Amino acid sequence: MTATATATAVARPSAPAAGGLLRHSGFLTVRATRALLRQPAFAAITLVQPVIWLLLFGELFESVGLLPGFAGDHGSYLEFITPGVAVMTALFSSGWAGTVYIDDMERGVMDRLLASPVRRGAMMIGTLAYQGLTTVIQTFVVFVIAWLMGARFEGGAAGIAVTLVATILISVVIASLSNALALLLRQQEALIGISQFIILPLQFLSSALMDTELSADWVQTVARYNPVDWAVVASREALEAGTDWGVVWPRLGLLVALAAVMASLATRAFGSYQRSL
Repeated sequence: MTATATATAVARPSAPAAGGLLRHSGFLTVRATRALLRQPAFAAITLVQPVIWLLLFGELFESVGLLPGFAGDHGSYLEFITPGVAVMTALFSSGWAGTVYIDDMERGVMDRLLASPVRRGAMMIGTLAYQGLTTVIQTFVVFVIAWLMGARFEGGAAGIAVTLVATILISVVIASLSNALALLLRQQEALIGISQFIILPLQFLSSALMDTELSADWVQTVARYNPVDWAVVASREALEAGTDWGVVWPRLGLLVALAAVMASLATRAFGSYQRSL
């Protein structure tokens, strides 16, 4: 009887099945979404930001579309910049993902979650799913505003779907990085400073705002290894007429692989956080 009771006690804390992981992830996703809805001002900024960027950059750099070698390949500058703004919005929004973890640390919620039966993977998936949902809404807002401003995309629904996938993947990559930094640094100021130090070069060393073919050679070289550029190029190519899927699929594949690696590494950061307590 003693051996049986011991075996039962040992078996109970074993890792829950995949269904448990998904259920816990769903609960934590809903928790994060409710927290956003309780802050209507922040929710409004999340939706207004892509509108401002599209209107600002679309009008400010409209004449860029008249540059030799640009207009014939990409149409209007508004059509060129729309996928870039969608990716930029996902980039900056997900860069703040780790602030939620730091808030949880300061309120003691993080320690209670880690002491509960909730798997660390579910804690990471919950925040990444929330970021993905936010990115979908922001991307739709970008397309609606672009359409109202006169942009038209020959790629149609397939192009929009590819853009959604690309923005979600880049959001997962950057949100994973932000979450990992939050677990390692535990300070809002340090997290924001390092996140912006990484995000700004990723943005400007891509074709989000300017065709890299018109940039210096070293910028073109860096852009080829820049995940932000992968997302922008895949989205833009899918939205154009006569899509070259040989350009789209490899970049989406690279983003999927990078997102999986970053999410895994970010989940491992929970161990570092616990060891440092």
